[in-house]
Order: sequence, then C-alpha cells, then structure tokens
Amino acid sequence: MSTNVLRSTDGWWVVRDERAVRVETKAVTTAELLADRDAVREAAASAESGTPVADLAALPPVTTPCRVVAQMVNYRSHARDSGFTGEIPPTFFRKASGSVSGPHDPVVRPAHVKFLDYEVELGLVMGAPLPVGTVVEERDLPRYVAGLVLTNDVSARDVQLTKTQFYESKSYPTFTPAGPYLALLEPEDFTHLLNLRLRLSVNGEPRQDRTLADMIVRPAQALTLLARFQTLDPGDLLLTGTPGGTALKAPPKPVEKIGALLPPALKWKAFFNSQAKNPHYLRDGDLITATIATPDGRINLGEQRTAVTGAQ
Repeated sequence: MSTNVLRSTDGWWVVRDERAVRVETKAVTTAELLADRDAVREAAASAESGTPVADLAALPPVTTPCRVVAQMVNYRSHARDSGFTGEIPPTFFRKASGSVSGPHDPVVRPAHVKFLDYEVELGLVMGAPLPVGTVVEERDLPRYVAGLVLTNDVSARDVQLTKTQFYESKSYPTFTPAGPYLALLEPEDFTHLLNLRLRLSVNGEPRQDRTLADMIVRPAQALTLLARFQTLDPGDLLLTGTPGGTALKAPPKPVEKIGALLPPALKWKAFFNSQAKNPHYLRDGDLITATIATPDGRINLGEQRTAVTGAQ
C-alpha cells in the first residue's frame, strides 16, 4: 500500500485516515525526505494516535527549487478537444518551479489574463537520478519514481496562444497547486496506476473525469523520451498531461480554416471574442476541487481545493 506524506510548517507527517503522525527526520527538502524513507516507515508503523489532519496547514509536498517538466496533449480525450487527429507527437515543456503552491492556496490570476484555464494532472516525483540516455521499462518505474502528487497545470490561454509561449503562460506564481499528499509507492502499487481516476470540478460542476487508461504516452515511455535530452534528480516533478474537459477547445474545422486566412491580429481578435462567451474559463471567486485516486482507495492523493482570486 502507498504511504501518504503531508508537509506543513511543522515538518513532515504520515497521514492515516484523518490523523497524522510526525516523521522524525531532519529532512527539509523532498529529496532529503526520500533519502530518509526509514523515518517515513517508522512513522507509518507507529502506534501513536497522532494529530488531526485538519489541524495542519498543508504546504506543497514537492519543495522548490526543482525541475518541473510537463507533457503536452497526453490524453486522447484532450487531443480530441484540441482538434488533433492522427498520431500525437510526444512533447514536453518546462514550468518555473516558482509556480508551485499549496493544495489550498489561492490561484492568483494576473491582471492582464482574461482566459484562465485548469488542467488536473498526475505528477510523478522522482526518487532517483534519471541520467540522459536512460531507457525505462515498466518494471523499472519503482527504481526511478518515488511517488505521486496531485497537481493542477493552471494556464493563461491568451498568453499561451498569442505568444505560442507555454513557459510564461503556465509559470506565473500559484499556477501549479500541488498536494495535499505525496503518495510514496511500494513496487506493487505501480500495477494499479492505470486505475487512477482524475477528477476536477469548478464550483461543484464536474469538468474533467478520466482514468490513466486514456493516456497516450504512459510514464515509463515518457521518462525514456524525456531522458533523451533531460536529466532529472530526486524531488523533481513530471506532470503527465490532462484529460479532456478543459475550458479551451479547438474551434470547428470550417471556422479554423477561415481563421487561417486572416491576418494574425484579426484571427486572434475573432477567436477571443468567441471565447469570451465560454462560461468555463475561471473567474475570480471560483472554487476548483480536484482529486486523484484508485476506486479501491489503494492510492489516494487527497483533495485539492483552490479558490481563484485576482492579483492585488
């Protein structure tokens, strides 16, 4: 069974049901905690009754600075929503680790961003170095991946589309809520990954709901492809893509063909005029709720609740 670890201002905690037992460790960073798994196991086996989880203010369980890498269009349902047909080439992009925030911290919309979108994603937290040239088979995943974390790849679509700029559009502070738990996996847990179900709602309205079976490039292959050019270290984070259901969707093909004939300024003006009628983009005061878990609860990354607020 996986072990859920929570980070607070008071340190690291193993969570059992609604209570948490302190991990007796000097670890400050996620990488240091992963190097002290014995301390985590001792806390998990402790007979101590613990502290109510509700009394702890959860921080992101992935400490920064670290590498934050993400996969683009990696669920079939998202590919359909995005207008892709045929084979989808595996694509990665980076996010600033300064975008990582807590699981209940507000998502702050920059003043110039009008089209703010959500993307629930499963994050892989590295537990061992992944050198360039590494080939990762399914059986190797426990060697490299220490655990999982619930994330939201918040996106400023007007920046992303007009500038074709993923790094900026997804790297503003608070644009990667993470947690509440880092689920540390045992080798046998990896056979249950495809049963993980990603769900996201806004103000109680379901928006995204898929399992990892909808994924195009699965974790072992993704790490192999990434290792062609990128080193990863313990504590680094790989976001593995989002299912369909985001606010942004490709326009109908006839509209897209007409738009391609327009000068860029007119094309984007027309596109965003149409997007302004889309009620699914995030607005100040919205509450985003996200979960990732297997149906049997063997792996449960907890619930993330983040309110949207405008920059002050």
